[in-house]
This record gives sequence, structure tokens and C-alpha cells, in this order.
Amino acid sequence: MLKFETVLANAYKSAYDFPLKKKFSDPKIYTANGDLNKRWYIYFSYRDPKTNRLKRQTPIYSNANSYSTKEERLAVLVPYRQALLKLLKMGYSPYQDNTQLYLDHLNSKESGFIKQPLTQPSVEPKQENIKVEKVDKGITITKAIDFSLSHKEKTLRASSYRTYKNHLENFLKWLKKKEQSSFKFTSQLNKKVLNDFLNHVLLESSARNRNNYRSSLSSLFQFLEDNDMVKENEVKKIKKLKTNPKRNKTYNQQQHEEIFKYLEQVDPVLLLFIKFVSYNFLRPIEVCRLQVGDIDIKNQKITFKAKNSALKTKIIPDILINELPDLTQFEKDALLFTPQGYGKNWDSKLENRRNYFTKRFKKVVKEKFELDENHTMYSFRHTFITKVYRNLNKKYPSHLAKSKLILMTGHSSMSGLENYLREIDAELPKDYSDLLKD
Repeated sequence: MLKFETVLANAYKSAYDFPLKKKFSDPKIYTANGDLNKRWYIYFSYRDPKTNRLKRQTPIYSNANSYSTKEERLAVLVPYRQALLKLLKMGYSPYQDNTQLYLDHLNSKESGFIKQPLTQPSVEPKQENIKVEKVDKGITITKAIDFSLSHKEKTLRASSYRTYKNHLENFLKWLKKKEQSSFKFTSQLNKKVLNDFLNHVLLESSARNRNNYRSSLSSLFQFLEDNDMVKENEVKKIKKLKTNPKRNKTYNQQQHEEIFKYLEQVDPVLLLFIKFVSYNFLRPIEVCRLQVGDIDIKNQKITFKAKNSALKTKIIPDILINELPDLTQFEKDALLFTPQGYGKNWDSKLENRRNYFTKRFKKVVKEKFELDENHTMYSFRHTFITKVYRNLNKKYPSHLAKSKLILMTGHSSMSGLENYLREIDAELPKDYSDLLKD
């Protein structure tokens, strides 16, 4: 026997044919709790005709995220939300063709929307009836760069950030000089404009520097694309130029022995600096980072920040341990190498510290031995890695020699080590004269 409530409900539904479930949810604005670093958008759900369940629809962004204040973004999204709600109430659906509904609405006297047909009209409209849309110029170039810098400052290393900032500032200066400062918005920065700037850099400096600027601009535009401030990264369309990389020559046996012997007399601090490069295979900038506390004499270990990792630990070979001064007399947070000697405080940026020792090497060593520009402190790393590898090759097969060597050099992969050995000509073939004979 049917209950009275069931009979009443069926009778009510039959009499009025009334949908008891809403077709859509009220559109809402997502503001990420006021976080302007995230995307803001309008979201809503609509009942899927196949499942009869409310389904979240594609978010609506418009150009709201090209603005950097709460007020500006809401000024875009609030009217969009109101317009969307009105359309949904009129019967618009994301699951059907709304063209006829839209055209009927345009012809109605109550329409508050711009009458811009979705379909191509069959008759060419009169000139006086054509309405010109306002072009979205995008965010200003200055504001876009400032927005990018505020993010990059938190994600890049200090040295990388300074380079990135310098490149973008020089780009802005160039834009202001070009054509009486006509460039103000990101939408004006097309491939031609960017290519003109990179050609300017090329003529003023080098292909290598031009490629570095290209990398910074690409990073900027990728960030803007990811945050809906430009349509696409135009810099990707510009190719890198081929460059001739600087080659650090290795020293021969006689050269490095004479240099070491000379430095023992005139600059023992610089000599120990070079021995960290030579014996521990550190890069000069990694030696400049070393603090007294990074050296563990008891366990013969050194901890340092490497190029390819946040923190790295290596053993210190006996040949270097025996050269170290008494480190117990210095503060652990003091720099190991300074202009005044070991274990002093030196308030200077890392790049400046590296430049200091580079110039010191040039003055003390390069001028004395008349070395060319390709013989550097970094060359000692190549020299001694080559020496170790060739000695290992005398005892072990090539693959086993490389397996032992990679533990010493700190390369992150075997392919990286093999490329490095090829670049410094550490791996040379045996005499192949017999192969040249008939």
C-alpha cells in the first residue's frame, strides 16, 4: 500500500512538471584568500544531462590575473560573475549550442549586453553600426618586471637573481630610449622587438652575453605566461646563437711544479687555495665559500656547497690534510681564505671574493710565467683530474677507472663525467698508426 506522502509527491510532479533540482550553482569568485601570487577565477557547477549530477565547469579567468591588486582583480571578476549568473538564469547551458538563445536575447529590448553576433552576418553591416572593441593591452612592462622580480628573489640564488635583475633593468633602459618610450605594455613586446634588443646586446658585447640575456627574457616571459599576463612566451621563437666556449687549458708537469714551487716562497695562502682546487677537485668559487667549520680534520672530510647540489661532502686526501694550518685557533664561521690570511671575517659578496683571488692569481702567477688567458686557476682542476684518470687507467679498465674517479670528482652522473673527460682531453686513444696502413 502506497503512503499518502508518496502519492502526493507524484501527483504534484505530474501536475506541474517542475524540476525539483537546480540546474546550476551560483557562480562564485575564488580569491585564494587574498593571495595575489595565485590565480583568481570564477567557478560554478552545472547539472550534467548524462549523469544528472552537478559538475564543476571550466573556471573563468578573463584577464583578471594580469592585475596585481585585489581591487583591480575584483573589478574584472565581479561584473563577469553577475553577467554569468544572468545568462544561466536565462537558460544558457555549457552542454548545448546557445547561439539562437543569444541572438534572441540580442534582439530583445531588455538586453543590456553589447550586440556582437556570434555568427558571421550574411549582409555586410553599415560602417556606422560597427563597434570597435577596446583592445586589452595587458599589464605594463614595468609592473610585469617588478612582479617577476618579487618572485625570482625568493627562488633564485643571490648571484643568479642579481644577473637576472641586471638584464631586465638594461632591457627597460633600452625600451625607454627606443622610439621615444612608445613601449609601455607587455602586449607590445613581440618577437621583433625582443630580437632587436638581443641584436643590440650582440653588437655591444658577444654572442655568449646575448644568449644570457635571451635566457633571462625567456624566464621572464615564461613566468608571465604561467600567470596569464601574456598569451605566450615570444622568446621561445628566438634561437640561441652558436658560441665558442672558453677552454681552460691543462698545465703540463713542468708548469704546475714550477708554479707550486714559486708560490711556496711568495704566496703560500694562494698556493693552499690552488691545492684545494687541485687535490680536492673543487671549483674556485666553492673554495671561496669554505668556512673553517666546513673542515672536519678528525674524519678527514669537507662539506661545501657545490654547483650541482645544495650540500656535498668529500674526503680530504692526506696530501692536502698535511698542508692545512692549525684550524682550532679560528672561529668556525670565519672564512678559510681571506686577503688577510686564514680564518678571518670578510664582509664581501661571493662573486667579489672569487674575483679577488682570480686577480691575485693573475698578478702573482700569470704575469710571472707569462701564461695565456686560457690558463686559469680552474685549469688546475682539469690538470689533476686528468692525471688521476690516466693513472687509474693504467691499473683498471676504462669503465672501472671512471667508476672510481666519479667518487672523487663529485659529478652527478657517469654521462656528465664522460662529457667532462672528453672536453678536457683526458681520454685519448692509443697510437693508431697500424690502422692507417694498407
